[in-house]
Amino acid sequence: MTERLLIKALSGGKNMKIITLNGKKMTKMPSALGKLPGLKTLVLQNNLIPKVCPELRTLTQLTTLNLGNNLLEEVPEEMKYLTSLKNLHLSGNRICRFAPGACDGLQNLILLNLNNNHLMQLPQEVSRLKSLTYMSINYNQLVSIPRELCFLKNLVELQLNYNQLICIPEEIKFLKKLQKFLLARNNIGVLPEELCDLKKLRILDIAGNIIQIFPSGFQDLKLREFYCEGNPLFLQQPVISTQRENVWSLQEITSRFVMNQLAENNPFLMDGIERYPQVRSMISQGKTCAMCGQHFITVWLDCVRFVSPPKDWKISKNLQLVPLRVLICSYKCFTQRDPNLFGIAQV
Repeated sequence: MTERLLIKALSGGKNMKIITLNGKKMTKMPSALGKLPGLKTLVLQNNLIPKVCPELRTLTQLTTLNLGNNLLEEVPEEMKYLTSLKNLHLSGNRICRFAPGACDGLQNLILLNLNNNHLMQLPQEVSRLKSLTYMSINYNQLVSIPRELCFLKNLVELQLNYNQLICIPEEIKFLKKLQKFLLARNNIGVLPEELCDLKKLRILDIAGNIIQIFPSGFQDLKLREFYCEGNPLFLQQPVISTQRENVWSLQEITSRFVMNQLAENNPFLMDGIERYPQVRSMISQGKTCAMCGQHFITVWLDCVRFVSPPKDWKISKNLQLVPLRVLICSYKCFTQRDPNLFGIAQV
Protein backbone atom coordinates (compact mmCIF):
# COMPACT_ATOMS: atom_id res chain seq x y z
CA MET A 1 0.00 0.00 0.00
CA THR A 2 2.75 2.44 1.00
CA GLU A 3 4.79 1.60 -2.09
CA ARG A 4 1.75 2.17 -4.28
CA LEU A 5 1.18 5.59 -2.75
CA LEU A 6 4.81 6.49 -3.23
CA ILE A 7 4.78 5.41 -6.86
CA LYS A 8 1.74 7.62 -7.35
CA ALA A 9 3.57 10.50 -5.67
CA LEU A 10 6.66 9.99 -7.77
CA SER A 11 4.56 10.06 -10.91
CA GLY A 12 4.05 13.73 -10.14
CA GLY A 13 7.69 14.28 -10.99
CA LYS A 14 10.40 16.24 -9.27
CA ASN A 15 8.04 19.13 -8.68
CA MET A 16 5.80 17.16 -6.30
CA LYS A 17 5.05 19.51 -3.38
CA ILE A 18 3.10 17.56 -0.73
CA ILE A 19 3.20 13.95 0.50
CA THR A 20 0.98 12.72 3.34
CA LEU A 21 1.31 9.12 4.53
CA ASN A 22 -0.35 9.00 7.95
CA GLY A 23 -1.01 5.79 9.86
CA LYS A 24 0.35 3.42 7.22
CA LYS A 25 2.29 1.24 9.72
CA MET A 26 5.51 2.21 7.96
CA THR A 27 8.62 0.84 9.71
CA LYS A 28 11.09 2.95 7.74
CA MET A 29 11.15 6.19 5.85
CA PRO A 30 11.19 5.41 2.10
CA SER A 31 14.51 6.26 0.42
CA ALA A 32 12.59 7.14 -2.75
CA LEU A 33 11.90 10.51 -1.14
CA GLY A 34 15.33 11.51 -2.39
CA LYS A 35 13.83 11.69 -5.89
CA LEU A 36 11.52 14.55 -4.84
CA PRO A 37 13.87 17.53 -4.33
CA GLY A 38 11.00 20.02 -4.80
CA LEU A 39 8.96 18.62 -1.90
CA LYS A 40 7.55 21.30 0.43
CA THR A 41 5.46 19.31 2.94
CA LEU A 42 6.11 15.80 4.24
CA VAL A 43 3.70 14.25 6.75
CA LEU A 44 4.53 10.76 8.07
CA GLN A 45 2.89 10.82 11.50
CA ASN A 46 1.32 7.83 13.26
CA ASN A 47 3.71 5.26 11.84
CA LEU A 48 6.47 3.02 13.27
CA ILE A 49 9.54 4.80 11.94
CA PRO A 50 12.62 4.46 14.26
CA LYS A 51 14.97 6.73 12.28
CA VAL A 52 15.04 8.92 9.20
CA CYS A 53 16.55 7.88 5.91
CA PRO A 54 19.81 9.50 4.67
CA GLU A 55 17.96 10.81 1.61
CA LEU A 56 16.07 13.26 3.84
CA ARG A 57 19.03 15.62 3.56
CA THR A 58 18.26 16.17 -0.13
CA LEU A 59 14.90 17.81 0.66
CA THR A 60 16.37 21.29 0.96
CA GLN A 61 13.10 22.98 -0.08
CA LEU A 62 11.04 21.26 2.61
CA THR A 63 9.17 23.77 4.81
CA THR A 64 7.00 21.41 6.91
CA LEU A 65 8.01 18.03 8.34
CA ASN A 66 5.69 16.02 10.58
CA LEU A 67 7.11 12.85 12.12
CA GLY A 68 4.85 12.84 15.14
CA ASN A 69 3.91 9.57 16.86
CA ASN A 70 6.71 7.42 15.56
CA LEU A 71 9.64 5.66 17.28
CA LEU A 72 12.44 8.22 16.90
CA GLU A 73 14.95 8.32 19.77
CA GLU A 74 16.78 11.50 18.75
CA VAL A 75 16.42 14.69 16.77
CA PRO A 76 18.49 13.41 13.83
CA GLU A 77 21.59 15.02 12.35
CA GLU A 78 19.89 15.08 8.93
CA MET A 79 17.79 18.02 10.12
CA LYS A 80 20.72 20.37 9.65
CA TYR A 81 20.43 20.01 5.87
CA LEU A 82 16.78 21.16 5.82
CA THR A 83 17.68 24.82 5.52
CA SER A 84 14.19 25.89 4.36
CA LEU A 85 12.33 24.10 7.16
CA LYS A 86 9.85 26.28 9.08
CA ASN A 87 7.64 23.76 10.92
CA LEU A 88 8.99 20.64 12.64
CA HIS A 89 6.61 18.28 14.48
CA LEU A 90 8.27 15.49 16.49
CA SER A 91 5.74 14.93 19.28
CA GLY A 92 4.90 11.49 20.59
CA ASN A 93 8.23 9.81 19.89
CA ARG A 94 10.93 8.49 22.24
CA ILE A 95 13.35 11.34 21.75
CA CYS A 96 15.88 11.72 24.57
CA ARG A 97 18.64 13.67 22.82
CA PHE A 98 19.63 15.90 19.91
CA ALA A 99 22.21 14.47 17.53
CA PRO A 100 25.35 16.66 17.27
CA GLY A 101 24.81 19.39 14.69
CA ALA A 102 21.06 18.79 14.38
CA CYS A 103 20.32 22.50 14.95
CA ASP A 104 23.05 23.87 12.68
CA GLY A 105 21.04 24.47 9.50
CA LEU A 106 17.63 25.24 11.01
CA GLN A 107 18.03 29.01 10.76
CA ASN A 108 14.52 29.44 9.33
CA LEU A 109 12.67 27.18 11.77
CA ILE A 110 9.65 28.96 13.26
CA LEU A 111 7.78 26.15 15.07
CA LEU A 112 9.24 23.21 17.02
CA ASN A 113 6.95 20.67 18.70
CA LEU A 114 8.65 18.10 20.96
CA ASN A 115 5.71 17.25 23.21
CA ASN A 116 5.46 13.78 24.78
CA ASN A 117 9.07 12.69 24.50
CA HIS A 118 11.84 11.72 26.96
CA LEU A 119 14.08 14.78 26.94
CA MET A 120 15.93 15.47 30.20
CA GLN A 121 17.89 18.42 28.84
CA LEU A 122 18.26 20.65 25.79
CA PRO A 123 21.63 21.17 24.10
CA GLN A 124 23.38 24.54 24.10
CA GLU A 125 23.08 24.44 20.32
CA VAL A 126 19.38 25.27 20.64
CA SER A 127 20.53 28.91 20.57
CA ARG A 128 21.18 28.48 16.83
CA LEU A 129 17.44 28.37 16.09
CA LYS A 130 17.47 32.12 15.48
CA SER A 131 14.00 32.36 13.88
CA LEU A 132 12.19 30.12 16.37
CA THR A 133 8.89 31.69 17.41
CA TYR A 134 6.85 28.81 18.89
CA MET A 135 8.41 26.08 21.03
CA SER A 136 6.48 23.34 22.81
CA ILE A 137 8.17 20.73 25.03
CA ASN A 138 5.29 19.61 27.24
CA TYR A 139 5.32 16.19 28.91
CA ASN A 140 9.07 15.57 28.94
CA GLN A 141 11.59 15.21 31.78
CA LEU A 142 13.43 18.53 31.63
CA VAL A 143 15.05 19.53 34.91
CA SER A 144 16.36 22.91 33.76
CA ILE A 145 16.01 25.57 31.09
CA PRO A 146 19.39 26.21 29.44
CA ARG A 147 20.40 29.86 29.46
CA GLU A 148 21.05 29.55 25.71
CA LEU A 149 17.32 29.08 25.16
CA CYS A 150 16.81 32.58 26.57
CA PHE A 151 18.77 34.10 23.69
CA LEU A 152 16.13 33.15 21.11
CA LYS A 153 15.03 36.75 20.70
CA ASN A 154 12.10 35.92 18.38
CA LEU A 155 10.44 33.47 20.76
CA VAL A 156 6.77 34.42 21.31
CA GLU A 157 5.43 31.22 22.88
CA LEU A 158 7.22 28.76 25.16
CA GLN A 159 5.40 25.73 26.56
CA LEU A 160 7.13 23.62 29.24
CA ASN A 161 4.19 22.05 31.08
CA TYR A 162 4.56 18.70 32.86
CA ASN A 163 8.33 18.53 33.20
CA GLN A 164 10.60 18.45 36.28
CA LEU A 165 11.85 22.03 36.23
CA ILE A 166 13.01 23.42 39.57
CA CYS A 167 13.94 26.96 38.54
CA ILE A 168 13.89 29.56 35.78
CA PRO A 169 17.20 31.20 34.78
CA GLU A 170 17.56 34.94 35.26
CA GLU A 171 18.42 35.16 31.56
CA ILE A 172 14.69 34.76 30.90
CA LYS A 173 14.69 38.57 30.79
CA PHE A 174 16.20 38.43 27.30
CA LEU A 175 13.03 36.92 25.79
CA LYS A 176 11.66 40.38 25.09
CA LYS A 177 9.01 39.15 22.62
CA LEU A 178 7.63 36.36 24.83
CA GLN A 179 3.84 36.55 25.11
CA LYS A 180 2.84 33.08 26.30
CA PHE A 181 4.79 31.17 28.97
CA LEU A 182 3.37 27.86 30.24
CA LEU A 183 5.07 26.13 33.18
CA ALA A 184 2.25 24.13 34.79
CA ARG A 185 2.97 20.99 36.83
CA ASN A 186 6.70 21.36 37.48
CA ASN A 187 8.71 21.71 40.70
CA ILE A 188 9.46 25.44 40.53
CA GLY A 189 9.85 27.10 43.91
CA VAL A 190 10.90 30.63 42.98
CA LEU A 191 10.15 32.99 40.12
CA PRO A 192 13.14 35.23 39.31
CA GLU A 193 12.77 39.00 39.51
CA GLU A 194 13.87 39.14 35.88
CA LEU A 195 10.51 37.63 34.87
CA CYS A 196 9.04 41.08 35.53
CA ASP A 197 11.12 42.44 32.61
CA LEU A 198 8.92 40.60 30.10
CA LYS A 199 6.77 43.57 29.14
CA LYS A 200 4.96 41.69 26.34
CA LEU A 201 4.02 38.68 28.44
CA ARG A 202 0.24 38.16 28.31
CA ILE A 203 -0.36 34.55 29.40
CA LEU A 204 1.45 32.91 32.34
CA ASP A 205 0.56 29.49 33.74
CA ILE A 206 2.47 28.28 36.80
CA ALA A 207 -0.27 26.03 38.23
CA GLY A 208 0.83 23.01 40.23
CA ASN A 209 4.29 24.16 41.30
CA ILE A 210 5.64 24.91 44.81
CA ILE A 211 5.72 28.71 44.64
CA GLN A 212 4.95 30.66 47.82
CA ILE A 213 5.64 34.23 46.81
CA PHE A 214 6.06 36.37 43.69
CA PRO A 215 8.86 38.83 42.92
CA SER A 216 8.39 42.52 43.60
CA GLY A 217 6.93 44.23 40.55
CA PHE A 218 5.04 41.12 39.48
CA GLN A 219 1.69 42.93 39.65
CA ASP A 220 2.93 45.42 37.03
CA LEU A 221 3.04 42.76 34.30
CA LYS A 222 0.43 43.36 31.59
CA LEU A 223 -1.01 39.86 31.83
CA ARG A 224 -4.37 38.87 30.37
CA GLU A 225 -4.38 35.36 31.80
CA PHE A 226 -2.65 34.11 34.96
CA TYR A 227 -3.09 30.65 36.48
CA CYS A 228 -1.48 29.62 39.77
CA GLU A 229 -3.80 27.10 41.43
CA GLY A 230 -2.08 24.27 43.29
CA ASN A 231 0.78 26.42 44.67
CA PRO A 232 1.31 26.82 48.46
CA LEU A 233 1.04 30.62 48.34
CA PHE A 234 1.65 32.61 51.51
CA LEU A 235 -1.51 33.54 53.38
CA GLN A 236 -2.13 36.85 55.08
CA GLN A 237 -0.92 35.92 58.56
CA PRO A 238 1.09 38.50 60.55
CA VAL A 239 4.44 37.67 62.13
CA ILE A 240 5.65 39.61 65.17
CA SER A 241 9.41 40.02 65.11
CA THR A 242 11.51 40.17 68.25
CA GLN A 243 14.74 40.77 66.33
CA ARG A 244 16.54 44.03 66.98
CA GLU A 245 18.88 46.12 64.87
CA ASN A 246 21.96 44.25 63.67
CA VAL A 247 25.52 45.43 64.12
CA TRP A 248 26.61 45.81 60.51
CA SER A 249 29.98 44.68 59.25
CA LEU A 250 32.38 47.31 57.91
CA GLN A 251 31.79 45.90 54.42
CA GLU A 252 28.02 46.36 54.78
CA ILE A 253 28.37 49.92 56.10
CA THR A 254 30.78 50.85 53.31
CA SER A 255 28.72 49.23 50.56
CA ARG A 256 25.56 50.98 51.74
CA PHE A 257 27.34 54.32 51.72
CA VAL A 258 28.83 53.74 48.27
CA MET A 259 25.57 52.56 46.69
CA ASN A 260 23.53 55.43 48.08
CA GLN A 261 26.13 57.96 47.00
CA LEU A 262 26.20 56.44 43.51
CA ALA A 263 22.41 56.77 43.40
CA GLU A 264 22.94 60.50 43.91
CA ASN A 265 25.47 60.57 41.07
CA ASN A 266 28.44 61.42 43.28
CA PRO A 267 31.09 62.18 40.61
CA PHE A 268 34.05 61.26 42.84
CA LEU A 269 32.73 57.79 43.58
CA MET A 270 31.44 57.23 40.05
CA ASP A 271 34.94 57.85 38.72
CA GLY A 272 36.68 55.83 41.42
CA ILE A 273 34.43 52.77 41.24
CA GLU A 274 35.57 52.08 37.67
CA ARG A 275 39.01 51.17 39.03
CA TYR A 276 37.77 48.50 41.45
CA PRO A 277 35.99 45.62 39.64
CA GLN A 278 35.58 43.65 42.87
CA VAL A 279 33.66 46.50 44.44
CA ARG A 280 31.54 46.88 41.30
CA SER A 281 30.73 43.18 41.45
CA MET A 282 29.72 43.38 45.11
CA ILE A 283 27.45 46.39 44.81
CA SER A 284 25.86 44.98 41.66
CA GLN A 285 24.11 42.57 44.07
CA GLY A 286 22.60 45.48 45.97
CA LYS A 287 18.92 45.70 46.80
CA THR A 288 16.52 48.52 47.63
CA CYS A 289 14.58 48.76 50.87
CA ALA A 290 10.81 48.80 50.32
CA MET A 291 10.34 51.30 53.14
CA CYS A 292 13.16 53.87 53.10
CA GLY A 293 14.31 53.41 49.50
CA GLN A 294 17.97 53.13 50.56
CA HIS A 295 20.33 50.58 49.03
CA PHE A 296 21.86 47.69 50.97
CA ILE A 297 23.56 44.30 50.57
CA THR A 298 22.51 42.22 53.59
CA VAL A 299 18.78 41.63 53.88
CA TRP A 300 17.56 42.18 57.41
CA LEU A 301 14.25 40.41 56.85
CA ASP A 302 12.32 38.90 53.96
CA CYS A 303 8.80 40.27 53.97
CA VAL A 304 5.62 39.78 52.02
CA ARG A 305 3.13 42.39 50.87
CA PHE A 306 -0.35 41.32 49.80
CA VAL A 307 -1.89 43.20 46.89
CA SER A 308 -5.06 42.68 44.88
CA PRO A 309 -4.47 41.28 41.37
CA PRO A 310 -5.11 43.76 38.56
CA LYS A 311 -8.75 43.80 37.52
CA ASP A 312 -7.98 43.08 33.86
CA TRP A 313 -6.21 39.78 34.65
CA LYS A 314 -8.11 36.56 33.99
CA ILE A 315 -6.96 34.59 37.04
CA SER A 316 -7.35 31.38 38.99
CA LYS A 317 -10.55 31.43 41.05
CA ASN A 318 -8.70 30.89 44.33
CA LEU A 319 -6.40 33.91 43.94
CA GLN A 320 -7.72 36.80 45.98
CA LEU A 321 -4.44 38.45 46.99
CA VAL A 322 -1.02 38.27 45.32
CA PRO A 323 1.87 37.79 47.80
CA LEU A 324 4.85 39.88 46.68
CA ARG A 325 8.39 39.54 48.01
CA VAL A 326 9.58 42.70 49.77
CA LEU A 327 13.03 43.34 51.25
CA ILE A 328 13.63 45.40 54.38
CA CYS A 329 17.03 46.84 55.31
CA SER A 330 16.62 47.27 59.07
CA TYR A 331 14.50 46.78 62.17
CA LYS A 332 13.66 50.49 62.12
CA CYS A 333 12.10 50.16 58.66
CA PHE A 334 10.26 47.01 59.71
CA THR A 335 8.58 48.84 62.60
CA GLN A 336 7.43 51.55 60.16
CA ARG A 337 5.91 49.11 57.64
CA ASP A 338 2.38 49.50 56.30
CA PRO A 339 -0.50 47.21 57.47
CA ASN A 340 -0.32 44.94 54.40
CA LEU A 341 3.35 44.07 54.87
CA PHE A 342 4.30 41.08 57.03
CA GLY A 343 7.48 39.32 58.03
CA ILE A 344 7.93 35.78 56.70
CA ALA A 345 8.18 33.18 59.43
CA GLN A 346 10.76 30.47 58.92
CA VAL A 347 9.03 27.35 60.21
